[in-house]
Amino acid sequence: MKTPISPEKTRLISQSTDAYKPTMSQVAYENHPNTKVTFELKNRRNAQKLSKYVDPTALQERLNEFQHGWTPEEVEFLGSQLRRGNTVGLFTDEYLGYLQHSQLPDVSVTIDPESDDLKVTTTGQWAMVTFWETVVMSEINEMYFESFVTKNGLDLEEIYDEGDRRLSEKIAILQARRDIRFADFGTRRRFSYRWQKHVLSRLMSECPDSIIGTSNVWLAKEFGITPIGTFAHEMPMVYAALERQAGGNPLDGHAKMLADWNDKYDGNLSTALTDTFTSDFFFADFTKEQAKVWQSLRQDSGDTVEFGEKAIAFYENYGINPLDKTIVFSDGLDIDEILRVADHFAGKIKVVFGWGTTLTNDLGLQALNIVMKAISTDGEYNVKLSDDEGKELGPQDIIADYRSRAMDRILHKSGVTV
Repeated sequence: MKTPISPEKTRLISQSTDAYKPTMSQVAYENHPNTKVTFELKNRRNAQKLSKYVDPTALQERLNEFQHGWTPEEVEFLGSQLRRGNTVGLFTDEYLGYLQHSQLPDVSVTIDPESDDLKVTTTGQWAMVTFWETVVMSEINEMYFESFVTKNGLDLEEIYDEGDRRLSEKIAILQARRDIRFADFGTRRRFSYRWQKHVLSRLMSECPDSIIGTSNVWLAKEFGITPIGTFAHEMPMVYAALERQAGGNPLDGHAKMLADWNDKYDGNLSTALTDTFTSDFFFADFTKEQAKVWQSLRQDSGDTVEFGEKAIAFYENYGINPLDKTIVFSDGLDIDEILRVADHFAGKIKVVFGWGTTLTNDLGLQALNIVMKAISTDGEYNVKLSDDEGKELGPQDIIADYRSRAMDRILHKSGVTV
């Protein structure tokens, strides 16, 4: 071990929260304060039962410890975050006050009789219920691996040593490839908070020029680095559901969400997630003016190289130099894929990487593949399409309706001479 891994004495929401949560929460608070959203846990790898190693009663008790909400110290740190290049705070005093004086809604942990696995659900005001996603996922991961190690009679120090060996290999590559820049996106599927902290400690010490920040809010505070995050799939999903509930075309919610985001952050946090309703829809819906204003695109499903080439062609079609823009690749990356993508796009477009599971949960044990998704909004089903088969979310008939509408938009755009 390069540094000791010591247990933490307190549980704070920000230790299990990605930076895209408060940024999304503020937009939800200001634009849809009364909207209620339901989140539900999904285990994408059914053969790897969570319930075998995570006791639902123990998980419920652990999650209850977070329900108090954000502490003054955590809120103070968010208040210290400034917009790029000026002294204006990223978060308003009103929103920070809301955070400090609000509790998270109730969360329920049971065993689903159909899957015989953990079922975790929660419903509440969107601006607060959103925080359960990363908290639930990261805490389940930690409890799962704690129990897995104990029940299988494994030596935790040997596991840490193997994790350090693998991390050392990655660091050696990064030290030789100064062109590669990445952010730690590993909060939700980490081995544990302590291990994530250890990984960051080594990265900051041994390749500080490679890492541009971390998604973990509290670790950003501890290490004095940038908390990295903009918005996740839930934002366009919720906006689409609200649009559908109002009788409109749900996919019109995508542009409304981007407009609200830009109005709020005014060019800050201008990284657009592209695959909620497929990247082909995104490129059909994203206007020339938006392409000029938004500084980067985030790819989170589909083929990385294919997406990047589409993005380059999209910018060139609008007369925008791709080298003035950035793609954030964040879909299940490992070091080999990072190298492949960096080499392919060298000199074509700027690239950075959001590196998750194989950065913070690569210790020789099989990582979990779980998600905690926003499944409904004020009783209306949420839908995600994605560029990957199997990552769709929502009832099949509504998914089909969204796909049809997305294709209409794509075909309409293809028939227009730009």
